[in-house]
Order: sequence, then structure tokens, then C-alpha cells
Amino acid sequence: MSETPLLVTREGVAQVQTALAEMDLDGWLLYEFRGQNWISAALLGTEWTSRRSYILVPRTGEPRGLIHAIEATSWRHWPWPTESYAGWREMERKLAELLQGCGRVALETSPGAAVPTVDLVPAGTVELVRASGAEPVSSGDLVSRFFSAWTPGQLVDHRETGEVIARVARAAFREAGRAIREGSPHSEGSLTRWILDAMRSGGVGVEPDTHVAVGRTAADPHYAPAGDGETIAAGELLLIDLWGRTGEDRVFADQTWMGVMGTSAPGRSREIWEVVRASRDAGVAYLRDRVAAGQTVRGFEVDDVCRRVIEDAGFGEYFIHRTGHSMDLKLHGSGPNLDNLETRDDRLLIPGVGFSVEPGIYIPGEVGVRSEINVHFGEDGPEVTPAEPQEDLILVEL
Repeated sequence: MSETPLLVTREGVAQVQTALAEMDLDGWLLYEFRGQNWISAALLGTEWTSRRSYILVPRTGEPRGLIHAIEATSWRHWPWPTESYAGWREMERKLAELLQGCGRVALETSPGAAVPTVDLVPAGTVELVRASGAEPVSSGDLVSRFFSAWTPGQLVDHRETGEVIARVARAAFREAGRAIREGSPHSEGSLTRWILDAMRSGGVGVEPDTHVAVGRTAADPHYAPAGDGETIAAGELLLIDLWGRTGEDRVFADQTWMGVMGTSAPGRSREIWEVVRASRDAGVAYLRDRVAAGQTVRGFEVDDVCRRVIEDAGFGEYFIHRTGHSMDLKLHGSGPNLDNLETRDDRLLIPGVGFSVEPGIYIPGEVGVRSEINVHFGEDGPEVTPAEPQEDLILVEL
């Protein structure tokens, strides 16, 4: 995710062509239309297109483009040759010419829609590529490497953002306790507003958001209150999930923290918390062990490890989402997810990608417990943020 669009530079094109050779691909076809394919738009540096465009990065030679005759202004930054078309017949003919001689060509597609975040090229366009004689294959691993991998600057910023978010989360529990002590307890909605203000004050001002839920409402993993929601009262188990980033070219930090409005935690809540924490830590340990052994690791494998801990504790039916999501310029990014439930994400975790690790247990009508940390998968293994993840339930003295 370079600040300079990758494919407008010779160095960037050379990097992609090296990867194409390693993967035995004849090219990468980047399709874009009105922002539908945000991956292509970012890599190509386009802002707004109103007609279909196709850019082929071949294994060897210069990139070539096919753009609409009225779109020259949208492509004036593009340094490589392009041809134009006006009508659909001309477009289809020239697309076939663009792909002539190509065998396996990568596109932002996913067989069976297995990975929706890279399934961005319409089925009809895939049919046109196939009709040209080329074989469409998923660009998923290319996307991880050239779109979702963080730059060194983004990693530095993510570390700082993660610490801001952790401080805001801890302060939010103290604020909830203060309000109870003073006789004017927060609602889920009013604490949400407090957290958003605190994140913005701390510099996390781009797409900041939060989920605040007391124990029973937290049983819905993506709970959002109607109006101000429930009152955060003494004795309540409280979940705070908060996220954001500092700039449009920065990556997200996303954490979930758990606490109790009181100085002791009910046995049931503590039992569930300890299972969730063990699941989270098992995933990180697995990543470290695989790297230390010089072995590759795929997203679905980490999900299996974390899920097994919860299943072995008897709560398997209540872990109803994937273990973690990719993070890049989007909160739910386009790189590999830790997922063998919602999808079977068999993409490699490659150096540079970042993701959440967030197992949870959600018992309808009773309680929801989640712990969420972030991981940057570096050359030397996983780096966890924040630097001091939550180890115990936060107990708030009233």
C-alpha cells in the first residue's frame, strides 16, 4: 500500500512481474469501473471512472491499457500505452486482442465467491476474459503482496494508533465507573459518544467508531443500540470494541476490551473470558511456532487452532464468526483473513500483512465476550498490538 500508486512506476511493475513469474501467471488484468474494484483503483492511481477500463500487466514487457474514448483525462497520469474504444463490439474485440497469447491471467475474482473481499470483478467480465482464450485465476495472493501489505510507515503509525486506542479503551471503563459513582450512569449510546470524542482528541480521526454493549446485548457481535440503548449499571459486564486510523493513507487499529462494573467478576463471566483469552493466545503462539520452524501458514489454519480451544471448552456453537479479518486501507481489508468458518481462506500469510485476532463466545440472552488484538505478520514473525494486550477482565471500583 505505497503512497505512490504501485503500477505507475517501473519499479512497481517490475515487482509485479517478478511475482507473476514466480506464480506461473501470464499477466494480471486490472479491471475498473466506477470504483467497483477499489484494489485496481488504488494500484493504478485512478480516481473516478465512468466507463470500463482494463489494464494488463504482462509477465514481460510494458503494461498496456484499454480505456474508453471519453476517459483520457482519468488516465493522463498513466505512463504506459493505451488503446481506446467507444462501442461494446469494439471493446470486446480489443479486449481479446489485449489478452492474445495469454494463458493464466489473474483478476480480482474468487472461485465460488469464497473470499468476497477480492471477488470484485463482475461475472460477466470474467466470461469475456474466458471467451478471449485466457484462463482467469484469482489474484488473491497478488493482492496480499501488493495491496494489503503495510509499508514501514504504516506499521509505525499503526503501533502508535494501537496505543492511543488502548488508552482510550481503559479510560472508557474508568469513565463508566465515574458516572455510576456520581449517580448518572452512562448509557451504551452516551459512552459511545465519549469514546468517539476521545479517539478524535487522540488523533484517531479517520473513520473512528465503536461498539459498546453490556453483557446480554454483547451476545450480538455487531450490536448497535436503538437510541441510547441499555444503561451501564453496577455489576454489568461491558464490552468495548473500538477502531480507527489517523489518515486516509494509514491502516486501521481495531481492539476489543472487556470489563466489569465492580471489583469482582461473576464466575460464569470469568470462565468464558479465560476461554476466549486462551483461544486468542493459542492463535498467536501457533503463528510464532510456525515461523520459528520455517513453515508457511494460511489463514484458515489459525482459525482452526483458535476455534479448537473454544470447542474443547464446550462453547463451540457460540463462536459464530471467523477468528480474524484482514486490515489495510479498509477496516475489513482485502488480505488474508483468519477464517475457516465463514469462508475457507487458504491464502498465505505473507510478510507485511496485518489482521485481527478476535475469538468470541456469544450466548443469546445471556452474555457476549470477545478479546481482540491486532497482528502485523513481519519477516521475523507476528508483532502484536497493543504492546500490552488485555490479560484479565478490567475490574472497575465504584
